[in-house]
Amino acid sequence: MVRAVWNGKVIAESSDTVVVEGNHYFPREAVNPAYLRDSDKNTFCPWKGTASYHTLDVDGELNEAAAWYYPEAKPRAKHIQDRIAFWRGVTIED
Repeated sequence: MVRAVWNGKVIAESSDTVVVEGNHYFPREAVNPAYLRDSDKNTFCPWKGTASYHTLDVDGELNEAAAWYYPEAKPRAKHIQDRIAFWRGVTIED
């Protein structure tokens, strides 16, 4: 079981993650939606496509754009489409 933890809370937990470039991508249903806030941030990867972001909100503490996903992944990255990965201090335990 792989877990994403931030600010003392388990943000996501699943045995079905996909690792790409060292990042665990969790199925959306494995991520607690109570901790996610929409973000205006977007970035572009030439082979994965445009990433959208969520800000984490745990007990009123915000971690801006700490979760990302590809809503419309390019063909080579379809296996991670709409899965969520984390950074910016989120600990991945496996």
